[in-house]
Amino acid sequence: MPKNGIVFSSFSRRSVLKAAGATAALATVAGLPTRLLAADPIKVAAVYTVPVEQQWVSRIHKAANAAKERGDIEYVYSENTSNNDYERVMREYAEAGHKLILGEVFGVEEAARSVAKDYPDVAFLMGSSFKPDAALPNFSVFDNYIQDASYLSGIIAGAMTKSKNIGMVGGYPIPEVNRLMNAFMAGVKESAPDTKFQVAFIGSWFDPPKAKETAFAQIDGGADLLYAERFGVSDAAKEKKVLAVGNVIDTQADYPETVVASALWHFEPTLDKAIAEVKAGSFKADDYGVYSFMKAGGCSLAPLGTFEGKVPAEVMAKVAEKEKAIKDGSFTVEVNDNEPKSS
Repeated sequence: MPKNGIVFSSFSRRSVLKAAGATAALATVAGLPTRLLAADPIKVAAVYTVPVEQQWVSRIHKAANAAKERGDIEYVYSENTSNNDYERVMREYAEAGHKLILGEVFGVEEAARSVAKDYPDVAFLMGSSFKPDAALPNFSVFDNYIQDASYLSGIIAGAMTKSKNIGMVGGYPIPEVNRLMNAFMAGVKESAPDTKFQVAFIGSWFDPPKAKETAFAQIDGGADLLYAERFGVSDAAKEKKVLAVGNVIDTQADYPETVVASALWHFEPTLDKAIAEVKAGSFKADDYGVYSFMKAGGCSLAPLGTFEGKVPAEVMAKVAEKEKAIKDGSFTVEVNDNEPKSS
């Protein structure tokens, strides 16, 4: 699979166009429709700025591979794409005939929208802090609105901290990180309202050594439980024999004595909606964030695994009660995008 972008020669581009023309001609002769049939897989490409192992991107990658295995899409991707190279890679995928392009454009918003404007027949579904624009009908946005699951994991964390001092290590203080941290903190206070928080950001989406060192400092500051928004935090917790709460993915199998709970993001509802819209010819500028909400199946609390039975029964009963209320709409977890502060 392509990594770090794809490169096509002018010859290969002409070959692709000639092949497409031949196919269209054959369809016309045979009396077949030339437009995409609903049962045909659509060509999907993704452009990632980090490795596909990174938490956030891994969930998009997982959903895309599931759709590929079902036969709904053809899927290729580029990982570790620098911001400076992002626009070029997007354009080459669009030129290659991909009908849906995925990615995260937090650092290249203007360039990404410029590409979408130049390819109105291609659907773009991009992780973004900004809203869709009706003037750009083929560009939709999404985000990991998993505050519901983060809140529930906080309820558990509040019951498991003994020092009432929790360390939190994030990548950047942007809305998609802030809202999860704030929801987690609100959940903690449901169980332990007097808890103090140490909040830090490492200025990177993927720097496990830096996240680990930051977590060590928070443990030295009295934290006996860590919120692992970034890779590296759970490693620090394991070494120092304190607990951790995971984010986006379930790492309990890797840290069976450390990770007590995790808030999981499920990108499948988001991607499946986009695929259906592209196939139906009805894709439009929209905010797909709602498909990450718990009631849409976009997030969940991971199984407790080795911590089953170690979290007090009354706490898990409270979690179950809140989860039911979230799903039936009688309780709403606040979406707070403000930067969380240490307390």
